[in-house]
Amino acid sequence: MSKLNILPENPEEGVGRFPSWLHRKLPTGGQIFKTNAIVDKYKLNTVCEEAKCPNRLECFTKKTATFLALGKECTRNCGFCSIDFSKTPKAPEADEPERIALSVKELGLKHAVITMVARDDLPDQGAGQIAAIIRAIRKENEGVTIEVLTSDFGGDVKLLYIALDAKPEIFNHNIETVRDLSSRVRHKAEYDRTLSILKAAKESQKVVFVKSGIMVGLGETETQVKETIDDLAKAGCDIITIGQYLQPDRNKLRVKTFVHPDQFKVYEEYGRKIGVRHMYCGPFVRSSYNANLFAPGMVINSH
Repeated sequence: MSKLNILPENPEEGVGRFPSWLHRKLPTGGQIFKTNAIVDKYKLNTVCEEAKCPNRLECFTKKTATFLALGKECTRNCGFCSIDFSKTPKAPEADEPERIALSVKELGLKHAVITMVARDDLPDQGAGQIAAIIRAIRKENEGVTIEVLTSDFGGDVKLLYIALDAKPEIFNHNIETVRDLSSRVRHKAEYDRTLSILKAAKESQKVVFVKSGIMVGLGETETQVKETIDDLAKAGCDIITIGQYLQPDRNKLRVKTFVHPDQFKVYEEYGRKIGVRHMYCGPFVRSSYNANLFAPGMVINSH
């Protein structure tokens, strides 16, 4: 592991006290409550809350949230994620697309980020609902850009195309970790299947940007992370995010390493060196964190 990482004395016991760079001041302001009120008004789920994202208060302060579509129960039980697991989640709600669209409008978003729970129980694995949400947002919100963060749809490119045919500007599917840790960290999802879905999205030319993300701090090495960046670049990713994994609850995988901010800069510079268009790396970076700040500009500049 890189010398810039802080390693616990016994990796199997995980790490204890947070280092200084993981301490943040709590944001203040009434916008937190306004965002909560709008999300509650439309009876929506956000990945910010369900996945216990450390940035949720900051994002709510900025009147932004990442919507979690297709319910809040996932058919996969990944080792890093705190979203509830169920083999038989509730059926998709027919009015969910309209509720999300109206929430985007009331929040005044210029860039909407839609993620989803995995829905292996559905024939189309939720692709049709994602497409309906994109269309509903377009109908209610002129000029908004849309980013979707989807499951791998079981590797079925036809299902992927259902979502992409609704024309989101950014397609995002996270690889989450390095190849050697993938089977331990992810449930059902496969490293190479993720690469194939990202490559298919890029080659389809149905979307402006393809994006993926990695967590670090699970025991990976610098070499493995760079190999993953290589793989994502070869698959056609225009945007790669890398952030620190933080254990959401005691039943999930423990943090093995707190990665120093300087190490994130190493990864950022490496990605840019091999030609990745946008690298966004840092301890608090998450796949959709601050997406609203840079995505619209990228889309405009791509035309």
